[in-house]
Amino acid sequence: MKLKSLVLAVSLSVGLSSSLLAEKFDYRVLATTKTSTMEREMNQAADAGFAFGGVMGGESAAGGKEVLVVMAKAEGKPSTGRKYVLIAASKTGTLQKELQQAGDEGFQYCGQTIFESALGGREVSIILEHQPNAKRVIYQVLATSKTSTMEKKLKQAGDGGFQFLSVVVGKTLFGGNEVISILQKVVN
Repeated sequence: MKLKSLVLAVSLSVGLSSSLLAEKFDYRVLATTKTSTMEREMNQAADAGFAFGGVMGGESAAGGKEVLVVMAKAEGKPSTGRKYVLIAASKTGTLQKELQQAGDEGFQYCGQTIFESALGGREVSIILEHQPNAKRVIYQVLATSKTSTMEKKLKQAGDGGFQFLSVVVGKTLFGGNEVISILQKVVN
C-alpha cells in the first residue's frame, strides 16, 4: 500500500511540475522621463495582452530621472481589454480630483511611485487599470507632514470603509515633505 501511495505522490508531483513548467511568461520593460509617454506605451502593451506588473521611479542606471514599468503576460492568453491611466501631480488636491475622475470611470489602483520632475519637485505618480465591467471606485488622498496625524486620518478613513492602498513621501515644489496615503472604497 505504501508503494502505491509513493507512486501516486510522485506521479502527481511530476504532473504538477510539468504543468508549472509549461506556462511561460513574456515581459516588457518600459522606461521614460515623461508620464504621458509611459501611459501611451502601457496602453500599447495592454493591446498586445500585457498587464501591469510593477512600477518604480527614480534615478536610472544612466543617471537620469525615469519612471520604469514592468508589464507581463502569460503566453497564449488573450488580451482582456485593459486600459491604463497614469496620474502625476505635485498637489494633493489635484491628485484627489484626477484620481476620483478615474475612479468614477471604474479605474482600479495598480501602483504608485514618486517621479522627480526637472524643476526639482517630487510628483506622486499613480497607475490605474480599467477592465471591462469594472465597478466605480471612491478614492481618498490623505496628506500630512506628521506621521501621528496620518495614523489618525487613516483610522477615520478606515471607520468609513476605506481600504489602505499605499503610502509615499512626496516633496512639493516649495520644499515641503508630505506623507501621502491613497485609499479606496469600491462601490456597486
